[in-house]
Amino acid sequence: MRLRGWVVGGSVAAALALTGTFLTTQAGAATHAAPTRAQIIAAMKSVDAYWIAHGPNQAANNWQNATFNVGNLAFVTTTGVTNHYTLPWCQHNGFKLGTDRRGPFFPDPEATGEVYLDLQAFHPAAQDLAALRSKIKAEVSSVQAGHNNYLSYVDALNMAMPSFARIGVMDKSPATLSAMETLFTFAKNKLYDPKTGLWWRDGSFAGSNTYWSRGNGWAIMALVKVLKALPAGDPRRAEYTGIVKAMAAKLVTLQRPDGFWGPDLGKPTTLGPETSGTAFFTYAITWGINNGILTGSQYRTAVENAWNGLMAKAVHSNGLLGYVQGPGSKPAAASPTGQAAYGVGGFLLAGTELAKLEK
Repeated sequence: MRLRGWVVGGSVAAALALTGTFLTTQAGAATHAAPTRAQIIAAMKSVDAYWIAHGPNQAANNWQNATFNVGNLAFVTTTGVTNHYTLPWCQHNGFKLGTDRRGPFFPDPEATGEVYLDLQAFHPAAQDLAALRSKIKAEVSSVQAGHNNYLSYVDALNMAMPSFARIGVMDKSPATLSAMETLFTFAKNKLYDPKTGLWWRDGSFAGSNTYWSRGNGWAIMALVKVLKALPAGDPRRAEYTGIVKAMAAKLVTLQRPDGFWGPDLGKPTTLGPETSGTAFFTYAITWGINNGILTGSQYRTAVENAWNGLMAKAVHSNGLLGYVQGPGSKPAAASPTGQAAYGVGGFLLAGTELAKLEK
């Protein structure tokens, strides 16, 4: 299957040359110069168009492409101009969820459900939530029977929790929201380190000083998506908000001079820059600012420097988004041309929130 998209003329370099806002010092550290909304959108267009034109394996129904499509829908919402990409992707996959050899409730395939939920804002008649509802219903029954260990790795928070929260609210199902909280409590007790405000990737890292950047990005991104879905009076909000605040407070102390977060938050200056974790953090922290959970006076500089760092090092003149660590489960260095669907999706989500923050 070939998924066609819309290519934007021009380049990021040309857009930035018009303004001169993105600057670096001679030492390579990001300087604080706030990007404008127009610059942010120009960068998003270029990166999105490059991925659609050149990204590999775009048709697969997996968590990587799901993350891109969530970002793509956020991007076209920001611009108000559809690129006719995500609906064909969903139709190609029949609005189904993928499967995984690790079991029927392994969380990765549920990531696609978030795309189907987002799509209803554009095509309410076209989106089909039957497969997602069926899987969540079966999983809720399994949790009620005492099986609470499905979120056993930190990535799983983002793969499953946003869809659980949204289906639970949409269907007015306390049982679904209760099951989500049960699954989250297992993950928190196993993987969250309250002393640092950070998460270990899985049980093999628990108690260590290895805190994977992208894994923590999945966690904080999942929590803000759940907060976005839950009603104001939901009793679970306080716990999720508290963890977002704790994570953000710690993360700003670990940001590199160039604006990035490194692959290993336990050793923040080693292994070089990494785009996916940086983009996920930028999205979540900026969402927190925009929604009154985090204060702009404390966090705005951090997210603007993160965006400037991405623009200075990760975004190539043709729109390729580099320095994305490949799929894995622990920190590793990323190459200047390392790209992936989830990196682009995270970048688009970050840009969407920054575009709301900046004028």
